[in-house]
Amino acid sequence: MPQFDINLNMETLQTWAIAVLAALLAYLVFRLILLVLRRQLQAQAKRRKTELNGFGLYLVRDTRTLFLLVVSLYIGSFWVNLSPEAARFIRTVFVVTALIQSGFWISHLVSFVIERRVNRVIEEDAGSATTLNAVKIVAKGTVWAIILLMVLDNIPGIEVTTLIASLGITGIAIGLAVQNILGDLFASLSIALDKPFVIGDFIIVGEHMGTVEHIGLKSSRIRSLTGEQLIFGNADLLSSRIRNMKRMQRRRGLMRFGVTYQTPPEKLEAIPGVVQEIIERFADLTFERAHFKEYSAFALNFEVVFWLEDRDFSLFMDRQQAINLELYRRFQQHGIEFAYPTQTVFLAPTQSALERPNGQPDVK
Repeated sequence: MPQFDINLNMETLQTWAIAVLAALLAYLVFRLILLVLRRQLQAQAKRRKTELNGFGLYLVRDTRTLFLLVVSLYIGSFWVNLSPEAARFIRTVFVVTALIQSGFWISHLVSFVIERRVNRVIEEDAGSATTLNAVKIVAKGTVWAIILLMVLDNIPGIEVTTLIASLGITGIAIGLAVQNILGDLFASLSIALDKPFVIGDFIIVGEHMGTVEHIGLKSSRIRSLTGEQLIFGNADLLSSRIRNMKRMQRRRGLMRFGVTYQTPPEKLEAIPGVVQEIIERFADLTFERAHFKEYSAFALNFEVVFWLEDRDFSLFMDRQQAINLELYRRFQQHGIEFAYPTQTVFLAPTQSALERPNGQPDVK
């Protein structure tokens, strides 16, 4: 009987030694494979730089050491006789580690596919790039949510159905507590999908205006004309009236000016034609109308509408300036005066002046 114990102990030690050796050998083989793959991919990347080489190299680098150790120990466990509880524990650790490592690989695959698409469309359609970035966030979140459920499902003693029900009740309480954050989050997804504006657009929100620099999960950043950065919560931004100036196809020009009441009728009739002639000199301007609009307290007011077939604000101001200067020259040539606030005072004659013949003053 004692000899049997000694033989059993020696056999057990020998078995464990083989298991440890197998685990160590498996770890070294995995490391060697990763090293060879890394060098091959790096060499190919130097010879011919492609997106697939970069993606493969990234996956190799992202293979975690803990994953290799767990896989190696799991392989080594095949050489020893373990109790059902120990075997179940080792298998659970292996499955959980493999799922987490798979989560990293799938997450990087999603990023690779979407970022590849973003790089292709960002120059042509910034709105699509913004949408794809939002899709990437949602897709990666979905991947990790599935991985988490699979991990919990493989842990003994955890009922996933009960846990999901509990999380649903807890989620309602958390949602009420962070409803502002969730509102901004859903607003960012709405901005990404509906695309009222994209990065690079010039927008006006209330009294603020600027160029969109960043659209995040909670807030968006706008660079104002005066240089400072304006930060808006996505929910507040989406609930505001937004004027997207970059999507303007052409600019409408509205001119108002007044001339004096002493202007003869024939010159008043000629003014709309003069304005039309000035505007039609420019190939990128479209004349719409010019009218003698109204009588005001000190002027005869005209209103002119024209269009610039371009959205460039600097070009619009150049054309407006040219029209104003030429209109000023034409009015000087025709003897037409621009009106400005004036008052004419009429004095009633005195009683003594009314009694004098022909209104002649008294001579003393």
